Amino acid sequence: MNTRIVIGDERRLYSEAIAATLNLVHDFEVVANVNNSREIVPAVLRLLPAVTVLGTNTTGRGGRCLADELRTAVPRCRIAVIGTGPGNPAKRQEAAAPGLLSIVPDNAALPQLVNAIRGLVTANAGNTATQRAGGPIDTTLIRRTACSSRSLSTREKEVLRLTAGGAPVREIAAELFLSPGTVRNVTSSAIKKLGGRNRFDAACIASKRGWL
Repeated sequence: MNTRIVIGDERRLYSEAIAATLNLVHDFEVVANVNNSREIVPAVLRLLPAVTVLGTNTTGRGGRCLADELRTAVPRCRIAVIGTGPGNPAKRQEAAAPGLLSIVPDNAALPQLVNAIRGLVTANAGNTATQRAGGPIDTTLIRRTACSSRSLSTREKEVLRLTAGGAPVREIAAELFLSPGTVRNVTSSAIKKLGGRNRFDAACIASKRGWL
């Protein structure tokens, strides 16, 4: 069975080249090439690939930790980040569990990316051997402290819970004793945090993460 892969990088030409090359590997299948950071998590939730390959320009958008978001939303999906090196050791936190994340240097040869993906798949299948490319994990990419501030508020969860049930804005406003404008503002904030396309997509994402 082919290894399903999602590529997430805002540099379209760069990501399309990687996708085309990975598709030449006999047991790899690139199922999506996403060039908008906000659409990466929804795409992974929808397609459930075995591995997501991220460019470093997607990992710190707006202070959000995309790698950590992916690990929370789809724990079984492994992540390969094409990075620039080990980073500043002073900014490191405790390394993530082996097999969850691989860092591949920008100057790596293509076989190194292929091997990193294979190592992640092997680890996901139960192999206890650690397979990482390009040195130790740079956990500044998955720093939980930065992501915690982006979690949903109680009000946002209430609004999304009612949205998931199909309630229109005015009905949600009446239910929560809010104005329709306030409901729209709360919804807009939740959509931004979750990277949803609209309020129903945001409600779906939050529900799949078990936040509602």
